[in-house]
Amino acid sequence: MTNYKSVFGFTKEPFTQEIRTEELYMTGGLKAATERFLFAISIGAVSVITGEVGAGKSTALRYGVSKLHPSLYRVITVVASTGSCLEILRQICMGLDVECKSLSIAVLLKTIRGIITEIAQKKQIPVLVIDEAQLMRLEVFAQLHTLGQFEMDSKPILPIILSGQNNLIDKLMYYTSKPLSSRVVGRSHLEGLKSKDMSEYLKHHLEIAGIREQLFSDEAILAIHQGSGGLLRRANILAKTSLIAAATEKCHMVSAEHVRIASSEII
Repeated sequence: MTNYKSVFGFTKEPFTQEIRTEELYMTGGLKAATERFLFAISIGAVSVITGEVGAGKSTALRYGVSKLHPSLYRVITVVASTGSCLEILRQICMGLDVECKSLSIAVLLKTIRGIITEIAQKKQIPVLVIDEAQLMRLEVFAQLHTLGQFEMDSKPILPIILSGQNNLIDKLMYYTSKPLSSRVVGRSHLEGLKSKDMSEYLKHHLEIAGIREQLFSDEAILAIHQGSGGLLRRANILAKTSLIAAATEKCHMVSAEHVRIASSEII
């Protein structure tokens, strides 16, 4: 395969998922999600981030968490699954660096609540962040509410951030989830980039990788936007693969045809 980085003169890998938070392209959706994220944490409430696959939900979580100083906040991160409530609670224990082999939900809840209380007494704010939350069973949502209850629910010390695909909202609307959903103070829905923003997005990522000029023709930019639906993950893949296609043909400008070739290589 042609070394496209040397053909175009990249100083590092472009359009990578490992981009540093300070180098992220600040979309309106990311800004709004971060504001709601931080507000919910400030009052011990719940914030919800939804969006299609590849819309940037996990990136929004990573960016929001980066704004929390580790001396002031203790972030517990969980990637949800379709597993039982027991499995989710064990994941939370792992996030708290506590090994708990109990098969009792009551024991796990008591253990987690005890640690959360200890964290709060040390003047830190514990924050529970759950990605792929749409996968969780309905009974898990009910248990999450009890996990956040302290002093007869008069002292909210465990803010929760839930991120997931659109059906997460359906699960939160279910009657057994109402105690948790009643604590939601902000909902952010991440959408794909508009056509007019795609050019700036691509240029931003090129600059991060050491290229100052736009390497994508107007037709290529339109093709990337149409092929990705504006969703960032797919746009990144199309952009990188079309750069490889252009480098293979020793072209220094990506055309719509290169994007078409790239789209035939990905699912």
